[in-house]
Amino acid sequence: MPSLRTSAIICSVKSHGEHGAVVRSLTPENGLVSGYVRGAHSRTMRPILIPSNIVQADYRSRTEDQLASMTAELQQSRGPFLGEPLASAALDWVTALTAAVLPEEHSYPQLHSALSALLDAICSAPSAKGWAVALVRYELLLLSELGFGLALDKCAVTGSAEDLVYISPKSATAVSAGAGAIYKDRLLPLPAFLIEPVTPEWDDIFDGLRVTGFFLNRHFFADRRKDVMAARSVLVDRLKRVVA
Repeated sequence: MPSLRTSAIICSVKSHGEHGAVVRSLTPENGLVSGYVRGAHSRTMRPILIPSNIVQADYRSRTEDQLASMTAELQQSRGPFLGEPLASAALDWVTALTAAVLPEEHSYPQLHSALSALLDAICSAPSAKGWAVALVRYELLLLSELGFGLALDKCAVTGSAEDLVYISPKSATAVSAGAGAIYKDRLLPLPAFLIEPVTPEWDDIFDGLRVTGFFLNRHFFADRRKDVMAARSVLVDRLKRVVA
């Protein structure tokens, strides 16, 4: 990628050297792209390089293997929401997750669209319930796009599509109430909104977050990057306080 000009969602900013930073951003066509920004900690650039902001990014590199230099012009700022504890925690988590697990320069247009819509919802929905379901669905989509999708259309034991209420943590497949009765303490809940067009209650949403959290931790964070999952724990705790 010798050169690229594109809209990008900033996902992470890591200091590099005294004045610069490596910025990882999700782009519509090129997936996650890293670039080095000079003067990233300057008064001008700090408000621009905020995870969840949308920028017009320009990347330049001399060779395919060289880290590109990056310049960024602000298109949409979400800085005002950093003062809101719940919205801030949500923005932090979804951008950190995206930056941590996606391979670089692989196109994920569905993920880009879903992340953009989720960030908009976090900042504009009148209540957290307006975006919490979208958060669960984004995490499920990310698992699926990276090859760890859940099979929730029929029971892994009986093959039936009826009365699906559990998920096997081993096979990531649905299990019916009857087939899972004697193993229910070992199974994950399957909230109905993941398989039916129903409006979930908060208990269902937290069940959904429990499911996605389990599989995200297993596939991406069991042996590394505990700090990323810690950001998710902060978010879930704040959601529970709001509900309480």
